[in-house]
Amino acid sequence: MRILFSFIGGFGHFLPLVPIARAAQRAGHTVAVLGGPQMAGAIRDAGFVPLSDGGPPPAEPRPEREPLAPLDLERERRVITDHFIRKSGRERAAQILELADRWRPDLIVCDEVNVGAMIAAEKLGLPYATVVVLVAGSFMQAGYTAEAIGEVRAEFGLPPDRELAMLGRHLMLEPAPPGFRDPAFPLPPTARAIRPASALPVPAERGERPLIYFTLGTAFNTESGDLFERMLAGLRELPADLVMTVGRHIDPAVFGPQPPHVRIERFVPQDELLHRCDLVISHGGSGSVLGAIAHGLPMLLTPLGADQPDNGARVEALGLGRVLHAETVKPERAAAEVAAVLADDGYRQRVRDLRAGWESLPGPDEAVAMLASIGLS
Repeated sequence: MRILFSFIGGFGHFLPLVPIARAAQRAGHTVAVLGGPQMAGAIRDAGFVPLSDGGPPPAEPRPEREPLAPLDLERERRVITDHFIRKSGRERAAQILELADRWRPDLIVCDEVNVGAMIAAEKLGLPYATVVVLVAGSFMQAGYTAEAIGEVRAEFGLPPDRELAMLGRHLMLEPAPPGFRDPAFPLPPTARAIRPASALPVPAERGERPLIYFTLGTAFNTESGDLFERMLAGLRELPADLVMTVGRHIDPAVFGPQPPHVRIERFVPQDELLHRCDLVISHGGSGSVLGAIAHGLPMLLTPLGADQPDNGARVEALGLGRVLHAETVKPERAAAEVAAVLADDGYRQRVRDLRAGWESLPGPDEAVAMLASIGLS
């Protein structure tokens, strides 16, 4: 089969598709990946052929660090309806309809926010699968997205879909452990939970000196005000080693000299670090949360926007960690919360128990067999 993988947005929407796309290549399928022009390099680095409209990536201005804005659910919902659906959804649907004439996919796989890809697949009469990237399940809901989705569907000659059946019409893949999703927002009958890789990493035993990893992801790091500084001021006083990653647009030197047990980098591959960690501190993005669970690690979260507050609520409800208020947390509170989580082995055990339910699920290779079943039906 010829499988087109399409995602809207950045790494948080792309990386959940990568293990499935690689498994599809191993199975002998022809794979291409469609993302925004700014993600072409990342697509190539992951080993895929990027499809685009042929234009060069736009010049990307270096973002300035912005003050930390208060959490605003209505603002975050407008990002989904106005940017991801009305703007990017229209553009992606038109783009896929145009390239389908020359690339001719048999099947489309897209992230769950990529409504343009679903609309294009429906218009072309192609089967498609969606991949869950908002793992708490409570962020992208019909109540506030149906109107915007209906507008775009109507522009492409498709009927309304107020219940959002299109999100899981043929197959939905959920690369998340059973039980993490908010039970108030169940998946459709077509959903299948999968492991994110061929095998989950074996959680390491704790060493004598704890290792803490602190990240604010790849999209929200420059929108975090002085959160890095406040957290760092508390964390470096702990009897623990700390690795803090600040993203490619922030120079680690701006934080000044640090003691030997503190390492500040722009980027460190999580899989190379997490197997040695004892605690993950993050903004609560779905990728960061799932990475911690995959490595059996408790969490301390500072949600900044998007689906992060929803993920934080699930982490607290399941006893996997704690949540701090990003706007107001002071250094001493951050240090105290880290010490409390590290001292209570119940957090670590609950993460491992949740992770154990993930181990027996189908992996990416089996997910490709599921794709083949809808592609050949």
